[in-house]
Amino acid sequence: MNIIMDGPRTTDAARELRADLVERAAALRPVLADNAELTDRERGVPAKNIDALAEAGLLSLMQPARYGGLQTDYRTLLEVGREVGRACGSTSWLTSLLNANAWFVGLFPARAQDDVWADTPHARVAGVVTPSGTARAVEGGYRVTGRWAPASGCAHADWAVLGVTRPDAEGTSDAVGIVLAPMSELPVEDTWFVAGMRGTASNTLVGEDLFVPAHRFHSVPDAVEGRYATPFTDEALYRAPFVPAAALALTGPQLGLAAAAVDLLIEKAPQRGLTLTNYTSQAEAPTIQLAAAHAASLADSAQLHAYRAATDIDEAARAGVFPDYHARARMRMDAGIAAVHAREAVRVVCSAQGASSFGDSNPLQRIWRDIETGSRHAVLNPEVAAEIYGKSLFGIRGTVTAMV
Repeated sequence: MNIIMDGPRTTDAARELRADLVERAAALRPVLADNAELTDRERGVPAKNIDALAEAGLLSLMQPARYGGLQTDYRTLLEVGREVGRACGSTSWLTSLLNANAWFVGLFPARAQDDVWADTPHARVAGVVTPSGTARAVEGGYRVTGRWAPASGCAHADWAVLGVTRPDAEGTSDAVGIVLAPMSELPVEDTWFVAGMRGTASNTLVGEDLFVPAHRFHSVPDAVEGRYATPFTDEALYRAPFVPAAALALTGPQLGLAAAAVDLLIEKAPQRGLTLTNYTSQAEAPTIQLAAAHAASLADSAQLHAYRAATDIDEAARAGVFPDYHARARMRMDAGIAAVHAREAVRVVCSAQGASSFGDSNPLQRIWRDIETGSRHAVLNPEVAAEIYGKSLFGIRGTVTAMV
């Protein structure tokens, strides 16, 4: 079923598809949750999880319908990411990132998109858009060398989106770009040794003098300003603003982790006493009741900010209007503050549950580690987002970063 979420507003059919996709994600939660400890311990999302997600259509949310994808929208990506994140943070992170990288491919020229999907419509894409490599112009394209990390999803991908600089094009819009390369040409170094989101296996991709055809290069400055290379300008999804969309894609897992922590508090509190008090049930203790209220409200606040940004992104894309700088600054602020509120919701739950939250057998410790790590991705940096947005409120723009 390929329902394209185009037009001035979301259609009833599109909303039904979104609800159906979230239900599919919910149906997978028991399996994903059962595998969550293994995912963390083995530092990798099991193939069983990835296969289940693919079979449910949850890895084709941002793939063009021309290749059999669902071509949904950012609200759908968030809701699916949240639902998967309630079961496993690492699996949700890969769900969001594999989809987001498919969206990046949808911005490239038609020939590049064909390279990825024409013969292999189920091909998956990992990537690192940070310009950690260099591209040297040669006849017919570029020679690319670099090291790219963290490459979330690379263990399950067929292609990679890689950020590069072009010294020969300094001072032009082509000085920074993203390129597409097959994973078969990119050795992977096992470098992802971290406290949280361990299962994402976000290792390092290594490229040495790779040949990349010219049609597989896309200017990042052009993309930031909404000038995309895709000729399919009627496809609303691929009109979404580059930086806000990239930032927002990371918030779905945060929303899910916050919801999971609140769920655990509500589930466990009635069954436990409050240590060193007369309360035989934590659910009867005002301190726990207040903690539950604060955590749930923070999780809700995170969701509301993220969903507002998704609505702004999706509605502008459907209308064919590229948001101005200030609107994009607010969208990036929404993504950053959503991550902060989600992280704080988990912290409140852990504090309410005490030291037992950090026992190896308690899933809260994994949720805490995952959100403490994932919410600190550079593009979600709340202080940078606040500086960008605060300056923009006073009409000061373009002085912090080009990535707005």
